[in-house]
Amino acid sequence: MSGVTAIILAAGSSTRFGRDKLSELLDGKPVWHHSVRTFLDHPGVDEVVVVVAEDMVAPRSADFPDAKFVAGGNSRQQSALNGLRAAMSNRVLFHDAARPFVKSATVGMVIDALGTHRAAAPALPVTDTIKQKTLDGVVTLDRNTLCALQTPQGGFRTDFLNAYADLSTDVTDDLAVLESIGITPVFVAGDPENIKITHRRDLDTMEIRTGFGYDIHAFSQDPDRKMVLGGVEFDSRPGLEGHSDADALIHAIVDALLGAVGLGDIGAFYPPSDPQWKDRNSIEFLKETKIRLKELGWDVVNIDSSVIAERPKVIPMRDAIETRIADALQIQKDRVCVKATTNEKLGAIGRSEGIAAMAIATVRRR
Repeated sequence: MSGVTAIILAAGSSTRFGRDKLSELLDGKPVWHHSVRTFLDHPGVDEVVVVVAEDMVAPRSADFPDAKFVAGGNSRQQSALNGLRAAMSNRVLFHDAARPFVKSATVGMVIDALGTHRAAAPALPVTDTIKQKTLDGVVTLDRNTLCALQTPQGGFRTDFLNAYADLSTDVTDDLAVLESIGITPVFVAGDPENIKITHRRDLDTMEIRTGFGYDIHAFSQDPDRKMVLGGVEFDSRPGLEGHSDADALIHAIVDALLGAVGLGDIGAFYPPSDPQWKDRNSIEFLKETKIRLKELGWDVVNIDSSVIAERPKVIPMRDAIETRIADALQIQKDRVCVKATTNEKLGAIGRSEGIAAMAIATVRRR
């Protein structure tokens, strides 16, 4: 085989994470699945070798029968060498399974660079000031000459084997192996999203979920019932019929937030059969939902919503509604969007029998 072999390193001990980080779920799949799938699907990669702990070779190989699984060693270098020996191609890419967000375009740039160079990897410019401790004090390094390396890191199998034969020191990345025999790598554009999961917070901040909510209420038969939408009272009468204040917009948003984190719907927490919620201001439901999510470690990222009604006119009150919702959720106002439309005289809404609302909520685990 004269093409490209991708070697996915997934045999680490996850010491800094505190448990096996590669088995943690990300978008419903183990972390290590994501990078393996990216390389298996890449048109420029002919073979994928996954290096795992010895006792995981059989169980993990069942997940990807199209990949080759081999046992790792007691160090990253030994694991990389085991993967290298299993590779059939002369061009090889080493990738950390703890970088689940690597993009196909990044992989392609490294492969292309190996057409004219003996080593290549994605790199990002350093934006922080870097200081080096020395025996004489501290030296400030010129960050314009520095870069932060990512994976995949590529080279030629024969060069790697020659370098490993003479390597006498520990190195922290694969390019350093080639540098030890005088090979100078070329750097392609790195991707800020191609981050490595090292600590628990690295994974927690990545999980983003979306929930959808819908609610509809008929207009009340009580001509004096208040009209409340988005926590704001309108002059229009009558308002909507319901056990609480019947704020369809807030109810839809609460449903979206609860759904995003798998807690069910608004009726599970504020059932109309419970007298304590009688005539309750629904904005309080929203505040309590915010607290409930916070206790579970979730932050609200943004709310997008639509009100469907022939009346009242919502747009003149939009600014006040968005402010009210943002204050209740303790987020910036520009993270809340309230839109409004009619139903073009069609159906019950079009006949002005009631108001419906829809909402999408995005949340992020801290």
